[in-house]
Amino acid sequence: MKPLIKAMSNTILNCFVVDDSSIQRLAIVKMIENHPNLLLKGEFSNAVETKTALKEQSIDLIFLDIEMPILTGFDLLDDLTDKPGVIFVTGQTKYAFKAFDYAAIDYLQKPIKKDRFLYAVERALLSHKMKTEMIEDRGEFIFVKSNLKKRKVYLKELRYIQALGDYVKLITEDDSLIVLSTMKSFENSLPSEDFLRIHKSYIINLRKVEKFNSKAVELGKEVLPLSRNRKSDLVEALSQF
Repeated sequence: MKPLIKAMSNTILNCFVVDDSSIQRLAIVKMIENHPNLLLKGEFSNAVETKTALKEQSIDLIFLDIEMPILTGFDLLDDLTDKPGVIFVTGQTKYAFKAFDYAAIDYLQKPIKKDRFLYAVERALLSHKMKTEMIEDRGEFIFVKSNLKKRKVYLKELRYIQALGDYVKLITEDDSLIVLSTMKSFENSLPSEDFLRIHKSYIINLRKVEKFNSKAVELGKEVLPLSRNRKSDLVEALSQF
């Protein structure tokens, strides 16, 4: 197999190995330890222990068995909000199609051949590179809890925040989220050079402002009220751009 990319000496992927077979885990662990771009951070015999460990460590790549007791590999991924890269490792070919639903980087069949392992790692490195570049391009982000799940919100895409009693509503370029929080909490957590509270019920992304007058601020089609005592703050903030 031709390599997808040249090995990136300065890129290290933190890895977990999850397999209920100790023999299979050992085989994968040895391959990881011999690869310059992989760093083993843990090995587990079941998905339950893995799920707990993922809350404590930042992992880039999991070599994941599918058929395991209690929770399958698919069950584990279903329970994760922020999923690392996944290379499925299994003795069964019947799950290959389903693996696509989980955006798997690759699907390795046991026993694993060295050239297939190296090819899968190359794909993982490429995927990591593309993901990193995308995050850098989209800029800073925050995590918010909405509908019992943690959601990543990029600040570039956040248009404004609206107060809704004990909740706030986040309006992004493509979506809206309801979050249990106070406006004061959001006001303190967002960068002041980009976001400004223009009314008791609204915080806006200053970079989205298109027009304003003494009573309102226009963000495209949205027209939001401007408090009288906030106009001077708005004028001063916008003068920085």
